[in-house]
Amino acid sequence: MVYKTNGKATLELIKTLVSIPSPTGNTERVIAFVEKFFQNLGIHTTRNRKGGLIATIQGKDTSKHRMLTAHVDTLGAMVKEIKENGRLRLDMIGGFAWNSVEGEYCQIETSSGNIYTGTILMHQQSVHVYKDARTAERNQDNIEVRLDEKVMNAEEVRALGIEVGDFVAFDPRVQVLDNGFIKSRHLDDKASVGILMKVVEYIVKGKIELPYTTHFLISNNEEIGYGGNSNITPETIEYLAVDMGAMGDGQQTDEYTVSICVKDSSGPYNLKLRKHLVKLAEKNGIEYQLDIYPYYGSDASAAIRSGFDIVHGLIGPGIDSSHAFERTHVSSIENTEKLIYHYLLSAMVEE
Repeated sequence: MVYKTNGKATLELIKTLVSIPSPTGNTERVIAFVEKFFQNLGIHTTRNRKGGLIATIQGKDTSKHRMLTAHVDTLGAMVKEIKENGRLRLDMIGGFAWNSVEGEYCQIETSSGNIYTGTILMHQQSVHVYKDARTAERNQDNIEVRLDEKVMNAEEVRALGIEVGDFVAFDPRVQVLDNGFIKSRHLDDKASVGILMKVVEYIVKGKIELPYTTHFLISNNEEIGYGGNSNITPETIEYLAVDMGAMGDGQQTDEYTVSICVKDSSGPYNLKLRKHLVKLAEKNGIEYQLDIYPYYGSDASAAIRSGFDIVHGLIGPGIDSSHAFERTHVSSIENTEKLIYHYLLSAMVEE
């Protein structure tokens, strides 16, 4: 059965997703958005205690389950210190380089829900004042947030309701271009979340019966290592993480194909499932690349580490400049959608 893609619609959905702030630890708004999307399709959903979302479609065979996961949590920061000059020192959420957020707009959400905006800057930012403006190390000690408020000291900042532990979200600066590119922060992994949402919508609206009961876990703690390592039913045999494909020197992954990961920092992914995915791609004219991600871990590898007896795999769209100024192309989105669709309709690797 041919999967008819609508890449433009998926890109617009991804644009909406990345525009909802959701640093790890503060993901309720985006989880609620995805939850409503699934519920409007008539899909049964539940929340786990960690705040993640599970959507389930009953298949022809209810004795064997599949689970697919993508994560909505993103890189971000917390207020580490309110400095005496009225600026904020940050503490990282997730693994990024400080230089990748220098100059970025951000928003701070207080515990009462108020939102303030600011800019992430070096303390030694002005070349007219600081001799080491160009050479000072980009680190936690030198990076700070300049609030868009008239504050001169820590007391005036606290009077706004800002306190240590408040979440800081980075401006995604999302753009969807006419030539098929989307560039934005947080395509890791909201591109994959949008892909799963659109594939599920296609299946439900097309009244397509899946061969096995299938769970879609929208996890919310992946960036800190444990988003998808629970709530896996005893009947689950195959577990497929849908996350970004990392690009760079020595990598085959590109922005136009679906990346099938064969190994990451956790070790090799299941060989039978990898071969199955490759066979599906070749049979259905899906453009793909095999790749190894040397400094990478997924929700699937987190599940394996937690002791689940599952067949695990990892695929995703190719994302350039991961954990920084990310970009991908609609063709990568569409190839990933098609592979997921044909995988969902296929027999399990053990059969």
